[in-house]
Amino acid sequence: MAKDLVVDLRGRKLETLDDFWDAVSDPCGLPTWFGRNIEAWRDTIQARGISDLIDRHDAVVVHVDRAGLFSGKNREARALRRAFAGRRSRLVVHQPTPPAGGVSIDVETRQSPVDPE
Repeated sequence: MAKDLVVDLRGRKLETLDDFWDAVSDPCGLPTWFGRNIEAWRDTIQARGISDLIDRHDAVVVHVDRAGLFSGKNREARALRRAFAGRRSRLVVHQPTPPAGGVSIDVETRQSPVDPE
């Protein structure tokens, strides 16, 4: 297996799960028949056998901005974050790039399988 497959979506507008699926489809080599739902994504990144590209890597690391879909207590975003719980995948949520002269701090987010409400 190769090292990690890194998909950097920082700077890309991700307001909905459909935006997320559109953004990861090509860089992750998802087939046209991919289910575009969180269970299908979990199978793809954890169980494998759906994307040859993902299967050739040790892990999938997706970088996103803490904005839009990933900005607050979005139920779909929480479920998506839980799908990344495992040794074969990681979701890294970054503070968005500030305007000129500002300071940015990167924050890695790993959700446990149980997300307290």
